[in-house]
Amino acid sequence: MKHPHHRAIAGVFAVHGAVGGSLATRMPWIQDHLGLDPAVLGLALLCPALGALVAMPTAGRLAHRFGGRAATRALLALWGTALALPALAPGLPWLCAALLVYGAAAGACDVVMNAQGVVVERRLGRSIMSGLHGMWSVGNFAGAGAGAAVAAAAIDARAHLALMAGALLLAGLAVTRGLPDVRPEPGEQAPPRFAVPSRAILAIGLVGLCATVTELSGAQWAAVYTVEVTGAGEGLGAATYAVFAAFMVVTRLCGDAIVRRLGPVLAVRGGAALATAGALVVATAHVPAAAVAGFALVGVGVAVTVPLVFAAAGNAGPTPGQGVAGVATITYLSGLAAPAVTGWVAGATSFPVAFGLLACVTLVMGAGAGVLRPRRERAWAGAGLESQTGAGEAGQSRQPS
Repeated sequence: MKHPHHRAIAGVFAVHGAVGGSLATRMPWIQDHLGLDPAVLGLALLCPALGALVAMPTAGRLAHRFGGRAATRALLALWGTALALPALAPGLPWLCAALLVYGAAAGACDVVMNAQGVVVERRLGRSIMSGLHGMWSVGNFAGAGAGAAVAAAAIDARAHLALMAGALLLAGLAVTRGLPDVRPEPGEQAPPRFAVPSRAILAIGLVGLCATVTELSGAQWAAVYTVEVTGAGEGLGAATYAVFAAFMVVTRLCGDAIVRRLGPVLAVRGGAALATAGALVVATAHVPAAAVAGFALVGVGVAVTVPLVFAAAGNAGPTPGQGVAGVATITYLSGLAAPAVTGWVAGATSFPVAFGLLACVTLVMGAGAGVLRPRRERAWAGAGLESQTGAGEAGQSRQPS
C-alpha cells in the first residue's frame, strides 16, 4: 500500500497533467473563436513556454519561503485557475497574456512538485519518480479524453474550461493536503532568484536534454513519418503516435520496479540501448509495421530517463527545488527546439537521416548516464519511510514544520 505522502504527490502529478490535457483539446475552438491563422496561433503558443522559463528559476525561492506543501498547493491552484483564462480572451494580446500566466504557473508548479517528489522518494527509501511521471501522463490522457468528448458535443470551451478549472482547483487542494511540509533549517540561506546551474546540474541536464529531444521528436513526427516514409494511411499514422505514447506511459508506470532492481544508471543505459535500436529501426523502415515497432521501442527506451534526471538533480542541488529548476530549464529549452530541429534536418536531408541522428543522441544519453548515480549518503537502500513511525523525519537534512 502506498504511503499517504506517496499517494498525495501522485495525485498532484495527475492533476497537473489533467490541466494540460484539458486545454490542448480546446485550442481549435480558441483558434476559430478568435479567427487566428495557424502561424499566429503558433506564435501565441510560444507564450506558455516563455512564461515557464521565466518562472521556473524562482520556484525554489517560493518553496524556501513558504514551505514545499504551501508552494505546491498555491501554484497548482493558480495553474488550475489559469486553465479558464485562454478561452475567455477577447483577442490575440489577451490570449498571449493568458498563456504567459498559464505557462508561468505550470513551470513553477512543475519545479516544486518534482522537488516534493524527490523529498518523498528520499523518505520512502526507494524510487518513485518514474511512476509519478506516469501518473502525470494518466492525468493528461484523462483531461484530453474528457475534453475530446466535450468538444465532440459542441459545448462552448468557455463553459468547459471554467468547469474543469473549478474541478481541478478543488482536486488540487484536496491532494496537496497530504504532502510533507518541508521547511528550511533555521538560518538556511534562501536560494538565489536566478542561479546559474552548477557543473553537476549541467551534466545531469545534458542527459535530460538527450531524452527530451528524442521523446518530443518521436511524439511530434511519429504520425508524419509513418505516412510520408512508409506510405501508411492517416489512421495508421495516428495509431503510430498512440502506440509510442502508450508504450512510454506503461513503461513509466512500471519503471520504478526496474530502477529498484537495476539502479538508475543501468536503467538509463538499458533504455538508451532500446531507444537507439528503435531509432535505427525507424530510420531503415520501409513498411508501416516496422515504423510502429521502432517508435514503440523509442518510447520504452526514453521513458524513465527524464524522471530519473529530475530525481538526480533534486539530490545534486543545494536544495531539491534549485536542482530541479536547473534541469527543468534545460529540458524545457530543448523541448521547444527539438521538434523544429528534427523537421529542419528532415527537410534538408530526409526523415530517415533525421532519425539516424536521433540514434546518436540516445547513445550520448546512455554514455552520460553515470551522472545519475545516487550519492552514497542518499542511496535508496536506507531506511524506508514505511518502516518508521511518524513521518520518517529523523535523519533528514531538511526538517518539516
